[in-house]
Amino acid sequence: MSDPVTTPDPAEEQQIDTSVPHSARIWNYWLGGKDNYPADEAAGDAYTEVFPGIVTIARSSRAFLRRNIAYLVSEAGIRQFLDVGTGLPTAQNTHEVAQRLAPEARIVYVDNDPMVLAHARALLTSTEEGATAYIDADVADPERILEIAAGTLDFTRPTALILSNILGHVADYEQARAIAGRLMAALPPGSYLSVNDGSRGVDPVFERAQDAYNSSGAVPYNLRSVGEITAFFDGLELVEPGVVSVTEWRPEPGPGAPEVVAEHGGLARKP
Repeated sequence: MSDPVTTPDPAEEQQIDTSVPHSARIWNYWLGGKDNYPADEAAGDAYTEVFPGIVTIARSSRAFLRRNIAYLVSEAGIRQFLDVGTGLPTAQNTHEVAQRLAPEARIVYVDNDPMVLAHARALLTSTEEGATAYIDADVADPERILEIAAGTLDFTRPTALILSNILGHVADYEQARAIAGRLMAALPPGSYLSVNDGSRGVDPVFERAQDAYNSSGAVPYNLRSVGEITAFFDGLELVEPGVVSVTEWRPEPGPGAPEVVAEHGGLARKP
């Protein structure tokens, strides 16, 4: 097992052009984070002019992940997390939620974005009882991810694999399914898969805005049907209520029904 905190080598960090908008920083801006620049704010504002609901989607996605982690720790007894496609640090990161409930939890973050690598130290705080680590790796290279993650996680013990808004960046759907399948195949029975991604068939305004963004030359993000998102869980046991709009997954008590947004996700157990 690794030390409680594994810090990226500063020599590995790459120069970042802050004059060009970047998807991770735009998402951070929508979440209300501080790690963004005027170019990102301008691009984010241009998107919200077409589809203001993107801010709700971004924040609902984050809240869904927080509720997933709370369930995994408090109800499923999970103490290990492999978070692939981490994105920029914001509030309520995986290790913060998990270790608040179980200080001994161990978390490995994975991303290959130089912007995320530059800010990875914010992810690498840990309780003394637990551990966090960061891997600079591409989601398309599951073998590398698993090899390095094994230095922090014990893959003979149940582990939660988190794929939050990352599979949409894999253009080929069958490749995306194969990646999720390979990572889950390395985890023992009793492990869990958490997936959420932007969905088609719910909000045509969102779809037009995202299609326009993808055609702008930015790194594309592919919306998928609810059926395609559900298929990522094939062979696993879905936790109730199944694959739903992220706002509808075990919502916290409140007045009225949750707003349905074009972001679907679920959580499933490996039998």
